[in-house]
Amino acid sequence: MAGGKGTRMELEQEKLLLKYKKPVILHVIDALNESKCFSKVMAITSPNSPKTKALLTKSNIEIVDSNGTGFVTDLNQVLSSIFDPVFVTSGDLPFLDGKIIKNIVSLYNPENVWTSIIVTKEFLDSLNLTSEFMVTFNDQKCFFTGISLINTKKINNLTQIKETFQILDDKRVAFNLNTKQDYELLNAS
Repeated sequence: MAGGKGTRMELEQEKLLLKYKKPVILHVIDALNESKCFSKVMAITSPNSPKTKALLTKSNIEIVDSNGTGFVTDLNQVLSSIFDPVFVTSGDLPFLDGKIIKNIVSLYNPENVWTSIIVTKEFLDSLNLTSEFMVTFNDQKCFFTGISLINTKKINNLTQIKETFQILDDKRVAFNLNTKQDYELLNAS
């Protein structure tokens, strides 16, 4: 997912082009390729991210355009035309690597329609990170990482999907860039 506005960052430049040795989106692309788990890597961009789209096109990444309405709407727009298992990740996870991706892919269960990878509030707090999107799972407050495993063959209706959850308290999936403070913390690490 590479089409967000990055409004919480309150920056003029596109969030996924922020540098942590290289643009953050390229860390994600490299991790996906390094995992050797996928036959294809695609980036969903939007009118909100023209410079990100240009960088990814230059890097020979297949681009899928979305309307830029929002993460869920843009993702659903693309999923309606894909009929294979899909690994979804947001493009703002600078610590993502091939090893953790392999670990997540090994959790794929074709019986589940949608499995979201989440982290516990306790773990997020230990990293001094915050997130907006909370869910209660196994009597714990948890937060979405932006990573999901999806069996598109089992999707009948995108408005009523049974979501399952997998807790994975790991810095590589917990640390995403949502605020300026997150970026400052990233550069301090």
